[in-house]
Amino acid sequence: MSPSRPLLPLEWALLGLLSLLWGGSFFFSKVALSELPPLTVVLARVGIATAALWLYLRLRGLRVPAAPRLWRAFLGMGLLNSLIPFSLIFWGQTVIGSGLASILNATTPVFSILVAHFVAREEGLRPNRLAGIALGLAGVAVLLGGPAGGGAEAPLWGVLACLGAALSYGLANSYGRRFQRMGIDPAVSAFGQIAGTTAMALPLVLALDQPWRLAVPGLAVWGALAGLALLSTALAYIIFFRLLATAGATNTALVTLLIPASAILLGVFLLGERLSAAQLGGMGLIGLGLLALDGRVFGGR
Repeated sequence: MSPSRPLLPLEWALLGLLSLLWGGSFFFSKVALSELPPLTVVLARVGIATAALWLYLRLRGLRVPAAPRLWRAFLGMGLLNSLIPFSLIFWGQTVIGSGLASILNATTPVFSILVAHFVAREEGLRPNRLAGIALGLAGVAVLLGGPAGGGAEAPLWGVLACLGAALSYGLANSYGRRFQRMGIDPAVSAFGQIAGTTAMALPLVLALDQPWRLAVPGLAVWGALAGLALLSTALAYIIFFRLLATAGATNTALVTLLIPASAILLGVFLLGERLSAAQLGGMGLIGLGLLALDGRVFGGR
């Protein structure tokens, strides 16, 4: 496979939009987890999104292929890119803040590059990518040292759960390239993954959470679930699969370096929070890391 190329302007715009949609997911999920257990939130997220994507496919006149080989791929992608990471992040967010969860999620490009190089053997570890990852991780470290990081009080198992989610996303970024080779529309890929995730999550929720025993959540939780499903899942995965097909696994993984900055900015503009020096410095380093990974600061093309 050819090395990753610099992102086009439209791809940068889509990457920014995706970071806002997924940055918002940490806020939505934190609200939902105040009244619902993690697996139930996962099922609500993917179940509502499945219905929305099915309606979208019908409106566009797109048909979902019925080949067993394709649905095995959908189930694999749903496991790596939805069920495992969603469950781990939501579980982690029961004991750590959404800001810290989003920052830990920014380690995904590290796992994505290592998987693409050592497992999938798709993309090389060129100097500019190593420099970009170092700058990005330095930005994450600065953010962890500031108020958003939660300090040393964050339980280790919550941190490890979010890092496990990042590893799963890294595996999914390389696994998802097979859909490009299959010539599948990004919306169909998004629907297949989320529908497969719903099928896997349903029996787990029925067995473990027994949702019929839970109290009916309030309006704020229902609104959070709608935002989580429709914006941060249905729309986000259509954009994700489009970027994966055109920009490559490693370039697409750059979105996770933008998500902490998006989450912090959402807090500033929607919740009235103030930007600290650590947050500004961390976002600056992340921005330099993105430029380096794209080949516009350091060489290596």
